[in-house]
Amino acid sequence: MTGRVQGVFFRDSCRTEAVARGCAGWVRNRPDGAVEAVLEGEPAAVDAVVAWMRAGPRHASVDAVEVQDEQPTGEHGFSIR
Repeated sequence: MTGRVQGVFFRDSCRTEAVARGCAGWVRNRPDGAVEAVLEGEPAAVDAVVAWMRAGPRHASVDAVEVQDEQPTGEHGFSIR
């Protein structure tokens, strides 16, 4: 995600959204100011979290979300890195 996505509780809110929908994975801030996340779970649940990411938490201003499909790696739980 790019835009104003760091310093606005994006990662913690993302974890809450992912866990509520039964998704596993992680989220982290990147040095370039973007936020990167990996999600695994039922397709509808992953799609719901990605849809949430397009808006983000209240103080975020998301400019773009890039989605890339990958093979699952067997993530367990959801962490902030």
